[in-house]
Amino acid sequence: MQALVERADGYRVALVASDKPEAAGLAWAQEHGLATWALSPKGIGKAAYEEQLDAALREAGAEVIALAGYMRLLSDAFVARWRGRIVNVHPSLLPRYKGLDTHSRAIAAGDAEAGCSVHLVTEELDGGAVLGQARVPVLPGDTPDTLATRVLVEEHRLYPRVLAEFVTQ
Repeated sequence: MQALVERADGYRVALVASDKPEAAGLAWAQEHGLATWALSPKGIGKAAYEEQLDAALREAGAEVIALAGYMRLLSDAFVARWRGRIVNVHPSLLPRYKGLDTHSRAIAAGDAEAGCSVHLVTEELDGGAVLGQARVPVLPGDTPDTLATRVLVEEHRLYPRVLAEFVTQ
């Protein structure tokens, strides 16, 4: 999220939203003068949570949703309301290694390279069109953590650039 804010070019961040009211990113966003919204879905259910999130995004004037560190699955109904306007970054070279544990899976498979992908969000987990990718070598002795650290550097480079291209096309 911080990389998207700090490297914004051709877009402005209308709202930083989180399902974790205690998220450090919210405090950072507030310190930088950004509008924030937070609500835990616990106790209200997914549908009610997504209705309130949708209302907050629309009230803020959001036109595109850029997910960053958001680890919840969005409902098909929410994705349909924002079809073609939700992007996400995923720590693998999609379509390989959808879902979790991407770095462990790349190492276990003996892949020579790993990386990250920015993609459109669809109802299929990590299944939308890939908008851009960055590659990093898998080095001898890599652990999931060392690989994740190098991939994260590339995520912070790739995501703001691809988002800017996406919103200005």
